[in-house]
Amino acid sequence: MMEALEFPSDKKFHRFFPMDKDDFFYASGRTEAYTVIEVSMFEGRTVEAKKQLLKLLFEHINSELSISPQDVEITIFETPKHNWGIRGLPGDELALNYKVNV
Repeated sequence: MMEALEFPSDKKFHRFFPMDKDDFFYASGRTEAYTVIEVSMFEGRTVEAKKQLLKLLFEHINSELSISPQDVEITIFETPKHNWGIRGLPGDELALNYKVNV
């Protein structure tokens, strides 16, 4: 996120939803390492920045966790800033310490 989207190093909001093995179904050709990643973010990043994010996630997950890109599915969800409520304000009224238009 920091490299592709130029986030500050302290910008970390991650949530993990572990599932019981019996509740997680996946297509043939995938292994038990199959992982789904959903990224929610403000609109504004370029196509190139989002592709770079995908590329880097696949690379880091493979090299650091030994999970094959075949076992990783990533979806980026973008919404306008005004659709977010953060720290008591609509997202488009927040003073951010990072750029969105990268």
